[in-house]
Amino acid sequence: MKYADMKNILGMIDNPVDRLDMVMEFGRQMPDVPDTAQCTEIVGCASYAEICRDGNHFFGRADSALVRGIVAIITAMVDGKTPQQIKKMDMWAEFSSLGLNLGTGRMGGVNSMIRFLQNL
Repeated sequence: MKYADMKNILGMIDNPVDRLDMVMEFGRQMPDVPDTAQCTEIVGCASYAEICRDGNHFFGRADSALVRGIVAIITAMVDGKTPQQIKKMDMWAEFSSLGLNLGTGRMGGVNSMIRFLQNL
């Protein structure tokens, strides 16, 4: 699913619990990681999470439904972009604009994912 579609869907949901349920649904819909992708574990996440890259296409996996959904959103945000394009993005502001109510531990993981991607 494209990031713009995810953002539009979340924008139509007012209930914070329903929004998090939708994030988990995004995680269930995330494509499988191809064998050719290079994966990196994201240090700083409360759960196990990886971001994988195959050229300029991004994938991910995580052992928690909510974190898997967050990985799906973040990888969709950068999919198809070069490392130079990613460095120019304000990923933190973009992710914050989604209005997700995440705890401190989950936000630490989001920061770690963003930091990893901006340092490719």
